[in-house]
Amino acid sequence: MATIALYLDEDVHPTLATILRERAFDVLTTSEAGMLGKSDPEQLEFAARQGRAILTHNIRDYVRLARQYAEQNRAHAGIIVSDQLPLRELLRRTLRLLTALSAEEMVNRFEWLSNYR
Repeated sequence: MATIALYLDEDVHPTLATILRERAFDVLTTSEAGMLGKSDPEQLEFAARQGRAILTHNIRDYVRLARQYAEQNRAHAGIIVSDQLPLRELLRRTLRLLTALSAEEMVNRFEWLSNYR
């Protein structure tokens, strides 16, 4: 089973990417991808094309996008939403999710990071 490749929305602190990479996870930020300032639909479409689950704090908009993708039978590599958290807690929960689910299990899945306390 493959590990989840992550794409961090621009509202997620890029330090999370650095720390996760130090632990051998595949992480890409919006800045690194040249996607700063792009719309949420564009961000999700990019993540889907890249086979990456997106991690965002923009809960309301991504709940709507997940619903739209499901209604249109469009595939994505996963949507992970989280409230704004201190970096240490965000890291802890993200690591729990990354070790609990495979990339295959994450496909078309919507996950609340609050479930990984």
